[in-house]
Amino acid sequence: MNLMTTPPRPFSADQSGWSLPAWTYYDEDFQKLERKHIFMPAWHLVCHVSDLPRAGDYRTFSMMGERALVLRGRDGQLRAFHNVCPHRAARLVDGDAFGDGGGNCGGRMTCPYHAWSFALDGKLLAVPFIEEYENFDKADFGLFPLEHGVSHGFVYVRFGSGTQTLEEYLGPIAEEMGLYRFAEMEPIGPIRSRIREVNWKNACDNYVDALHVRVAHPGLSSLVRDTYRLSVDRGVDKIFADAGAGKSAHASVTAYRAMLPRVDYLPEERQNMWTYFRLFPGLMFDVYPDQIDFMQFIPISPTRCILRDGAYALPDSRREMRAARYLNQRINRDVNAEDKTLIERVQDGMGTTPFKTGPLGKNEICLRAFAQRMRATIPIAAEVEHPGREALQAALDAA
Repeated sequence: MNLMTTPPRPFSADQSGWSLPAWTYYDEDFQKLERKHIFMPAWHLVCHVSDLPRAGDYRTFSMMGERALVLRGRDGQLRAFHNVCPHRAARLVDGDAFGDGGGNCGGRMTCPYHAWSFALDGKLLAVPFIEEYENFDKADFGLFPLEHGVSHGFVYVRFGSGTQTLEEYLGPIAEEMGLYRFAEMEPIGPIRSRIREVNWKNACDNYVDALHVRVAHPGLSSLVRDTYRLSVDRGVDKIFADAGAGKSAHASVTAYRAMLPRVDYLPEERQNMWTYFRLFPGLMFDVYPDQIDFMQFIPISPTRCILRDGAYALPDSRREMRAARYLNQRINRDVNAEDKTLIERVQDGMGTTPFKTGPLGKNEICLRAFAQRMRATIPIAAEVEHPGREALQAALDAA
């Protein structure tokens, strides 16, 4: 009997022209390595300072078993804590089904389990039945502090120790963040979270995959035409595209071009520019003349992640600006729906028998840089074939 076999692929030794192997997009042990070496040491965006205008305002953020709480105190300062009671580990304040949400707790936070209450600076205020506890000092049981920072108006937290400061992390886009006045912006909609049935890397790959735009995004393609320009700046992917002028077969695109007003604080070359930034591991900024969006892909399982996003802009009451922002969001709703279908199709193929890895175009410098960075951070990702459980456990046990 003759059996059909898949011919071997001509993998290059350095793998620079190849995607990550398929097994890294569905393997549970590999995601444990990602948690340890990539997500715990990384900075994660929680919200904008304008999302927390009053004392007692808070925002929650969850990622891979960790829960964060960012809170504005009576003194106006922002503080970050682990969203867990130091008594019996109960969650202090709630978010949505993904652990993401916000509200105002008044002058104190009270644990719903045993009613321990905490001040806005994290100090323990009151303990019912305090006589039950031996050698108890309230000063020893404040909320667990969490490393955090604010840059250009956005609030970030970090769950583990890392070598990169927040300023270093955002350095490659600091000039643009200042140019667009990120720090002065206000939310123009709620922060949203929803499920994508894909590995987080699949979604991130798609974000900087320029070759699919003309094939799969007819509206966006008609807006930017052939103006996509890719670059990698100190580990940050940057894509620049010109929205141009003129009519399109897509009504929203034509209307957006016609309605977008001049933005006086932007230089001429930015008046019609759409810019995309991707920061490792899974944070993106979409920067437009009319508004900005952030996006995050947060792992839930090897084949599931959360898409979290929010939109911000400077106050502008012009009718043309309000219309441009509506049309921008309409165009991007179509793009997101198209991308959802695309990335699910890719994820479906990752677990099939013949697919191991695929070639990356010579101009796909962002995809190449991401794959190389993953291999450098987690060396076992260079194994085209699944390395086996023992090898993965050894990698997990290594320092």
